[in-house]
Amino acid sequence: MAASELYTKCARVWIPDVEEVWKSAELIKDYKNGDASLQLMLEDGTNIDHKLDPKTKNLPYLRNPDILVGENDLTALSYLHEPAVLHNLKVRFIDSKLIYTYCGIVLVAINPYETLPIYGTDIINAYSGQNMGDMDPHIFAVAEEAYKQMARDERNQSIIVSGESGAGKTVSAKYAMRYFATVSGSASEANVEEKVLASNPIMEAIGNAKTTRNDNSSRFGKYIEIGFDTRFRIIGANMRTYLLEKSRVVFQADEERNYHIFYQLCASSHLPEFKNLKLSSANDFLYTRQGRSPVIDGVDDTKELCSTRNAFSLLGINESYQKGLFQVLAAILHLGNVEIKDRDSDSSIIPPNNRHLTAFCELVGVTYQDMSQWLCHRKLKTATETYIKPLPRLQATNARDALSKHIYAKLFNWIVEHVNKALITNVKQHSFIGVLDIYGFETFEINSFEQFCINYANEKLQQQFNMHVFKLEQEEYMKEQIPWTLIDFYDNQPCINLIEAKMGILDLLDEECRMPRGSDDSWAQKLYNTHLKTCSLFEKPRMSNRAFIIQHFADKVEYQCDGFLEKNKDTVNEEQINVLKASKFDLLVELFQDEEKATSPTGQVPGTGGRTRLSVKPEKSRETSSREHKKTVGCQFRNSLQMLMDTLNATTPHYVRCIKPNDFKLAFSFDPKRAVQQLRACGVLETIRISAAGFPSRWTYQEFFSRYRVLMKQKDVLPDKKLTCRNVLEKLVQDQDKYQFGKTKIFFRAGQVAYLEKLRADKLRAACIRIQKTIRCWLARKKYLRKRNAAITIQRFTRGYQARCLAKFLRRTQAATIIQKYQRMCVEKKRYRQKQAAALAMQTILRAYMARQKYQALLREHKAVIIQKHVRGWLARCWYKRCLVSLVYLQCCFRRMKARRELKKLKIEARSVEHFKKLNKGMENKIMQLQRKIDEQNKDNRLISDRLAGLETSYTAESERMRGELGRLRGVEEDAKNKGNQVNSLLEELEKLRKELSATQQEKKTIEDWAQTYRDEMEKMVSELKDQNGSLKKEKDDLNRSIQEQSQQMTEKMARLIAEETQQLETDLNEERSRYQNLLTEHLRLEEKYDDLKEEMALSSNVSKPGHRRTDSTHSSNESEYTYNSEYAELEEGSRAAEDVTRGIDTPLTLKLQKRLTELEQEKQSLRNELENKEEQFQRARARDDAEFKKARGAELEYESLKRQELESENKKLRHDLAEMRQSLLGHPATGAGAPGSPAYKVLLDQLNASCEELEVRKEEVLILRSQLVSQKEAMQHKETMTEPSVYVEDVSKLKDADEIKQAYIGLKDTNRSPRFMCKPLEVSDLLSRLRSAAPDFHKLNEDGELWLVNQGLKETIRLLEHQLQTQRRSYDNEVEALRGELQNVKEENNRQQQLLAQNLQLPPEARIEASLQHEITRLTNENLDLMEQLEKQDRTIRKLKKQLKVYSKRIGEMGAGQAEGQTSPGQMVDEPIHPVNIPRREKDFQGMLEYKKEDELKLVKNLILELKPRGVAVNLIPGLPAYILFMCLRHADYLNDDQKVRTLLTSTINSIKKILKKRGDDFETVSFWLSNTCRFLHCLKQYSGDPAFMKHNSQRQNEHSLSNFDLAEYRQVISDLAIQIYQQLIKCMENILQPMIVSGMLEHETIQGVSGVKPTGLRKRTSSIADEGTDTLDSILRQLSAFHSTMCQHGTDPELIKQVVKQQFYIIGAVTLNNLLLRKDMCSWSKGMQIRYNVSQLEEWLRDKGLMTCGAKETLEPLIQAAQLLQVKKKTDEDAEAICSMCLALTTAQIVKVLNLYTPVNEFEERVSVAFIRTIQTRLRDRCETPQLLMDTKMIYPVTFPFNPSSLALETIQIPTSLNLGFLTRV
Repeated sequence: MAASELYTKCARVWIPDVEEVWKSAELIKDYKNGDASLQLMLEDGTNIDHKLDPKTKNLPYLRNPDILVGENDLTALSYLHEPAVLHNLKVRFIDSKLIYTYCGIVLVAINPYETLPIYGTDIINAYSGQNMGDMDPHIFAVAEEAYKQMARDERNQSIIVSGESGAGKTVSAKYAMRYFATVSGSASEANVEEKVLASNPIMEAIGNAKTTRNDNSSRFGKYIEIGFDTRFRIIGANMRTYLLEKSRVVFQADEERNYHIFYQLCASSHLPEFKNLKLSSANDFLYTRQGRSPVIDGVDDTKELCSTRNAFSLLGINESYQKGLFQVLAAILHLGNVEIKDRDSDSSIIPPNNRHLTAFCELVGVTYQDMSQWLCHRKLKTATETYIKPLPRLQATNARDALSKHIYAKLFNWIVEHVNKALITNVKQHSFIGVLDIYGFETFEINSFEQFCINYANEKLQQQFNMHVFKLEQEEYMKEQIPWTLIDFYDNQPCINLIEAKMGILDLLDEECRMPRGSDDSWAQKLYNTHLKTCSLFEKPRMSNRAFIIQHFADKVEYQCDGFLEKNKDTVNEEQINVLKASKFDLLVELFQDEEKATSPTGQVPGTGGRTRLSVKPEKSRETSSREHKKTVGCQFRNSLQMLMDTLNATTPHYVRCIKPNDFKLAFSFDPKRAVQQLRACGVLETIRISAAGFPSRWTYQEFFSRYRVLMKQKDVLPDKKLTCRNVLEKLVQDQDKYQFGKTKIFFRAGQVAYLEKLRADKLRAACIRIQKTIRCWLARKKYLRKRNAAITIQRFTRGYQARCLAKFLRRTQAATIIQKYQRMCVEKKRYRQKQAAALAMQTILRAYMARQKYQALLREHKAVIIQKHVRGWLARCWYKRCLVSLVYLQCCFRRMKARRELKKLKIEARSVEHFKKLNKGMENKIMQLQRKIDEQNKDNRLISDRLAGLETSYTAESERMRGELGRLRGVEEDAKNKGNQVNSLLEELEKLRKELSATQQEKKTIEDWAQTYRDEMEKMVSELKDQNGSLKKEKDDLNRSIQEQSQQMTEKMARLIAEETQQLETDLNEERSRYQNLLTEHLRLEEKYDDLKEEMALSSNVSKPGHRRTDSTHSSNESEYTYNSEYAELEEGSRAAEDVTRGIDTPLTLKLQKRLTELEQEKQSLRNELENKEEQFQRARARDDAEFKKARGAELEYESLKRQELESENKKLRHDLAEMRQSLLGHPATGAGAPGSPAYKVLLDQLNASCEELEVRKEEVLILRSQLVSQKEAMQHKETMTEPSVYVEDVSKLKDADEIKQAYIGLKDTNRSPRFMCKPLEVSDLLSRLRSAAPDFHKLNEDGELWLVNQGLKETIRLLEHQLQTQRRSYDNEVEALRGELQNVKEENNRQQQLLAQNLQLPPEARIEASLQHEITRLTNENLDLMEQLEKQDRTIRKLKKQLKVYSKRIGEMGAGQAEGQTSPGQMVDEPIHPVNIPRREKDFQGMLEYKKEDELKLVKNLILELKPRGVAVNLIPGLPAYILFMCLRHADYLNDDQKVRTLLTSTINSIKKILKKRGDDFETVSFWLSNTCRFLHCLKQYSGDPAFMKHNSQRQNEHSLSNFDLAEYRQVISDLAIQIYQQLIKCMENILQPMIVSGMLEHETIQGVSGVKPTGLRKRTSSIADEGTDTLDSILRQLSAFHSTMCQHGTDPELIKQVVKQQFYIIGAVTLNNLLLRKDMCSWSKGMQIRYNVSQLEEWLRDKGLMTCGAKETLEPLIQAAQLLQVKKKTDEDAEAICSMCLALTTAQIVKVLNLYTPVNEFEERVSVAFIRTIQTRLRDRCETPQLLMDTKMIYPVTFPFNPSSLALETIQIPTSLNLGFLTRV
């Protein structure tokens, strides 16, 4: 097309710029042919006139459309040229933070100088298995492509990583190797991949150094071959090195460092193991301080040395060798510090006792004298003599440095060799992938021999690269049958010939080195003379005769000739080498032991070193080696480079070009000048040029049709899309040379896609204008109609409003008149009523006042009369009392006077004699009388004394009463006195009141006036108070409402907190469950690996020792692998087997596996210990229940104790009778002792009859006691699983010992129900006949053993009862201890209560009450909880007792029936004849059990598990039938109480299920079938376990089918673990089926056709979004999900489990889709967001149809939904940013920013997301607490649970179909 069609107004072009290299501009005027300039406007608005070259008339480069800017592949650009490439890289690097870009087959990697989170394991997993063009550019994509091609084509691969120093070559190579190590794994499990990665820190330590451009610059090239086996797993590696920069050992420029290892040693010199090296700071040594930059920011050399040592250890270099290496390195540092001084002008000397030379000699084990001698001298040999020549100081110093470099090179080679030995394995290598990490093109101000060799190697690599690109282009054209025309591309063969051809630079250099007096100057002259005139690529500088210029493919480079010859010769003083060879240091001798042989074929360049190659052939002869040794460094490097090129040409190469964005190591800073310089040097632009020379843009016919369908008319669209595209292109592009039609693609010249895009954009723009016009017309008409309707509506409403206003006015006027009338009437009525009320009030008040006055007068008069009455009475009483006292006093005085007079008379009479005589008369009679009277009086006195005592008592009481009365009277008297005083005071008061009354009456009126005023004020105040009360009530209501709201908020807050806490607990539980299930997965994986290793060991042992190998018969195949010791036994057996085949297996691997298995076993043991602890707690709880049960049976036990005492007495009686019998029988051995009349006969007969009668009674009692003891024993022991061994009695007469008889009785007791042991009862007639026999024997007499057995049975019963009594005592002691503990607890509680009370008393009253209430509430709550717990425990005990009662009643019934049928009492004496009876046949009642023989167990497992086809079972039979059958067999084994049978059946079942899953684990139907059956088997074990928690939904019949003898809780855990493993296998199988369909169906397929257009793509074609045949679509995913769901439903999988599976399915779909979206720039567009949301809605619709909306599957798609919404929302303003932050809660910040960076417009009408908007988003999301992980974990599996799901199916109704071949099973 003409230029005028492209260079039109608004077209954008690139113009050269000094600063930015290329600058964008826009045409402001159309270009016409012949114009000398272009009118342009720059981006800053400046207008310029761009002059065209008058000779070439070349127009400036055109810019690509905006939709192509930022493409993943540079070849997708419509215009391929330097500015387009540079701009695309800059946009991706600066704006999108993308460091990788494709350029055809080349991956361009820009060093970000920042750690990016794009190299994790999740990213590796995302790129694994993907096509190279399906994901965004990445080093992992290149590595995956190489790995895939190696596996597909079985051809070796190479990844060539090149670039400048500091561009990131080493890191890229390291990540490529990490990818291989992660994806492929290791074949031998010997951690080969870890060893390969461990070689990196070693090589970085000894081969990397800090330069001005890079802190970790590789100073050598390396080619690592990673070997793979036939299954493409890593088996080993091999490393070749090239061009070690030895000169860095002795010299470093400013701001540079020596190799890292030296600084690591110096930094660790303080460690004890390095004390003998005599090192110090790096600034103390010449070889480490020259660069004056010994420290790298952010790098800890001490830690780096630890990493290096760990890597050495991992690669098998032991501590002694490491010590030797560090010794040699320290010796090199000391050698550099050896100071050489001038002796004279021609000789030099080392001062004696040089400290550093002494240290050097001690470290390397040589003598000080020899070393100092040959450092300053050299030996010259002639044909006849040998001379020792002293060296000047400068030459001696150079010789010292040459020796240092030589030692370091030898050490470097030795380390590389041993690293290779550690990486090599014995497994045969099938293929390899080589990773070449080599230097890029270098040019400095001063370039020497090192840069010459580097650039020579880059010339060879560039030639190989050009040829490979050209070859791929040619293959593409030939494949599409495009006419092939020779593309002119730059061929650098002339430059290579200039260097390596005959008489080339290297050839002349070698020739000059062989000349005796060759020099750099003479070599330069030879170069000038040979090539200056014959080769255009060789030039001579104008100002120098000691330099030359070579025109390389990248740039011109000027080389200085100084030092070329010396570096090419690489000479070292031979005598110095001989001194080192004679060292006592073994490692040093080992380094130089091949000095006489050929050196490493890679050669070493002085100053830059050489390269090391592993493949040294030791079988070469000494002569050949000597000749090889004479080769120069240049020749050796040329040969090794040729070998490298041969290796690369034999492989499929993949190219990674590393670009350094700036020289200042700034993060994400782009310098266009430096970038363009490197792009030119690394060949990227040459790739662009080759592509642009042909047809760079390539479209499939379907993609072209989809993209440019808008340019076609309806009549142009034909059924044949190929013909349609041909017709359209012929119309659109007239020039036929601009495109070509291939078989499957259309090829376009450069710029044609941009032209088609312009036509498409114009067509869409015109269509948009038409649509806008139509829509605007429609909107304007809609607006007009809306306005017209609004006006009419407004008029209608206005008129209506006015009419309503008039009517309202009239109504108001009439209403006002009526209101006035009634208002006036009310006013008058109110006024009248007020006057009437006032008159009535006044009358009422006046009348009331008069009544009150009258009442007051009457009251005062009445009270005055009362006062007078009381006063007058008191005065009369006082006068009476005074008169009475006066009279008594007068009487007393008078009587006293008379008594005195009488006394005088008596005294006078007593003195007279006559008186005495009268007195003595009759004295004696009187004495006798008096004596009698005395006696009488004594009697009377005694009576009186008694009466007196009574009187005294009564007197005392009366005196007390009188005293009380006296006190009362005194009080009354006091009161009377007081009242008298009060009367006086009252009289006075009365007088005062009379006086005040007048004053009061006068004040009354004033008071009434005041009262009226006060009443009015009070009424007013009351009204105010009422108002305040109303307001207070209102405030109170408001406060109550606010309190209620606050309480509601607090309730909601508490509920929210509880919900959050519950959610957190659920999260923790899920994490713990997930951890446990991950451990199970890891355990299963290790078990599988262990089984594989055992098989490999068996195979290897079979190969090494042919013949039959005997299996260890002691190994039981029936033992469960879940028992506690089996896995340890297997581990020991595996270790013994490993010892037999030690040569075939790596010992570290075995040790590691054993260690890992031991750790897992310990972890598993700990889990089991926890389970045992739980079981012990459960057992203790059950023991407590039993104790309560024993208390309930206390009365029964008392009865049994009475029985025991009675039996003991009977036992004594029996013993006595037995002793008499023995005495009578043994004491009379004479004949006739047994005659009927003998005493012995009588004694025996009497005792026998008595015994028979007693036995008949005792037998029944013994049976009753036995049943009671058995039931009690079972209740105490909780269904013991082991039974006592039985002793079957065959010949009782032979049992002589008591123990034997006891055992026989026990056996008879346990087997008395069996017909085999039913003995005929002993009768009296039989005994009589035996006694009458000639030789009676008491053994023969008792040959049945019935009496003995009964006696011993009674003894045993007594012992059991005694044991029971002891048990009761122990339980009583335990109860006493428990009561004591409770008492102690009560005491402690009392103390605590007292302390709380003391604390409460110290509190204030309010707080005290509150604390008391709180404490009481707590106490009541605890008591309530305890009571509830006791109630629940009692309920459980009642349920358990009821259950046991039912079981015991059933057993007693069975025992009674058995005894009635088959047993007869031993006491029966008469045979009872058996009469035939017709017994009617009852229909058999099945118990839901299946019986099988032990030898049929393998057949059962084989037919029911191993050979069962799930499809037939799922369609034709009931779900879970195998599980029911297995459980019914297990029930029968439990019924038989056969623990061995139970164990073997469960073990065989578990192992068989594992075996079938291992065999057919990739079949979803099989895995789903056995998951369903395993869960059903687990539910059956729970449902019929007898645990009340699992028996709630059982029927009565199902409860009867519960297991009776064994507790299989441990096996339930084992089967639960097995179900978890099957579930994880199901998820894995499902993931393998779904994952290949997800990306195609969810992202690539256009479910809504025509929404998204196809953008132009580059060389890396992606999967087309158009649905072809075989392409997975969303319908394919939905069909697969439906198939999964229907299969699980057919198999009877639990609904809850189906929900968990569906949730996991949707998580995988969402995670895989989102991860691919985050790694694919072409998928991040508005239209793709719409497609994703539609697809998600279809998935939600599927959930609704299946009734699974509540399973949580929809929530797992939330991140994907939010990502799709993020693609569709506006992304401009701050409001949009806020909306995005609030919307995308399920996405992390990294994911949001990644989507925004990847957002790419598909059409020109869409806009890109600005960098400022992304920064705003980052700022707003800065405070989020989340993980920085970019991708979702697709391997994450939600923890699974198996909710209990009981079955309503009755076991006895299950029928076994004949198709299962289980005829050997018998229903029971």
